[in-house]
Amino acid sequence: MEHQASEELVISSDKSLLDLELIHTVLASAYWCTGIPREVVERAIQGSLCFGVFKGGAQIGFARVITDEATFAYLADVFIVEAEQRKGYGKALIAHVTEALGRLGLRRTLLATADAHGLYRQFGFTQLEKPDRFMEINVKDIYRQGKAGTS
Repeated sequence: MEHQASEELVISSDKSLLDLELIHTVLASAYWCTGIPREVVERAIQGSLCFGVFKGGAQIGFARVITDEATFAYLADVFIVEAEQRKGYGKALIAHVTEALGRLGLRRTLLATADAHGLYRQFGFTQLEKPDRFMEINVKDIYRQGKAGTS
């Protein structure tokens, strides 16, 4: 699935186009997965629906969706490289992702964010309606402790 957001911006779910070095570099310094090993990033991509954002042929953004493609999805690892932020590319990416997920007829799509609530609200995301129903196992600093599973 490919979307031409403008003459210069292309959003594609073709994993063969992804720049794994760029994705790992950005994610390894991101607040939500600091220090993530490259092999974990590669394994996560293999098991997910992924969207690359390309400008002039170079990758500038990414989003990963963990989904059964029937009832549930979790949106993760969303970024636009710093030099290309505040140009509408993040909005184009989330519009594309939510449109693709909308076609699946999912019951629930979740995400977690520390600082982009305003962006996601524009596309229908809200606070959890019943947060008391959700639980988690959260291994803090898993990548800094060297406990991440590798295959």
